[in-house]
Amino acid sequence: MYENMFIYLYDRMKQQENSIQRLEKAALILKTVAHPARLAIIDLLKRHQELTVSEIIQAIELEQSLTSHHLTNMKVRGILGSKRVGKQIFYYLKERDVAKVIDCIEHCKPNF
Repeated sequence: MYENMFIYLYDRMKQQENSIQRLEKAALILKTVAHPARLAIIDLLKRHQELTVSEIIQAIELEQSLTSHHLTNMKVRGILGSKRVGKQIFYYLKERDVAKVIDCIEHCKPNF
């Protein structure tokens, strides 16, 4: 009897840990993309397989330094990837499912 109870409690504890880890990961992703410029970059890269920094800057109309800051932040956290071709750096969505956040939010009907 005690052995079964221990197994049950251990399993419940592991499920809670996995749930907490899952929610912490979701929170980190949401914090990373929680800026209009970052969402614009993600939306842009959702529609185009990969783009250069110059193309991204032109499309979202932000300063180069600010755009680079956002790109670096998302790259460090694994949302974006990049590759160098000659002198140009191309960015792409490494985690394409992150783009679904925008679609999901568009269907929300908040009161603001």
